[in-house]
Amino acid sequence: MSDRIDEIETRLGELGRPQPPEDGGAPALRPPEPAPRTEDEPDSAAVPESAPEVEDEPEPVAAPEHAEGELLIPEGYGVLSGGVDGRRAVGVVVSRFNGEITSRLLERALAELEDVGVPREAVMVMPVPGAFELPLAAIALAKTRRYACIVALGCVIRGETPHFDLIASEAASGLQLAAIETGVPISFGVLTCETREQAEERIDRAADAVRSALEMADVFSQLRAQAAGPLR
Repeated sequence: MSDRIDEIETRLGELGRPQPPEDGGAPALRPPEPAPRTEDEPDSAAVPESAPEVEDEPEPVAAPEHAEGELLIPEGYGVLSGGVDGRRAVGVVVSRFNGEITSRLLERALAELEDVGVPREAVMVMPVPGAFELPLAAIALAKTRRYACIVALGCVIRGETPHFDLIASEAASGLQLAAIETGVPISFGVLTCETREQAEERIDRAADAVRSALEMADVFSQLRAQAAGPLR
């Protein structure tokens, strides 16, 4: 039995030794066993996952400020529309804040009033500290009943705080409330812009505000005259 065990050990030893090549060259060497990899060691054979490609976002396209075209009213209906009548007294409330811009707004509004035939003596200009005070000044002028319409002019430019949003919102809602409460047309000529350059490009909005106020004053005048007439 021991002879059998010795024979097996001898054969195992022969298997562990490198066998000489048949051509008499140097014995072949076994490749070294790879060292065991620890859990913290990265696997060099692993292929790293490629990062997902980030598609470039398309640049935002500026939306048009308004849709072109005029209002079309079907035939056969009664229509009550106003025009720009220069035979009316007009009140103008204007903010002193951002004075370089509001001065140009006022100049443009007064030029438009003159172009449509409103005499200088029929125009009252009321400066106020800022856009926040415009509604109070507008309602005060409207309650005198001396002016057919009021034009509100101002400029609010966005800064680093929420002040812009608060002032712009309160000015708009306050002027609307003043018009609703008094029944006197009050046009919104307040620029609410991101930059000074945007404000400078919109000085002509003052002329639009003048024409809007005069048109509303004229249509209100026609409505009162129609209401005072005989019933049909």
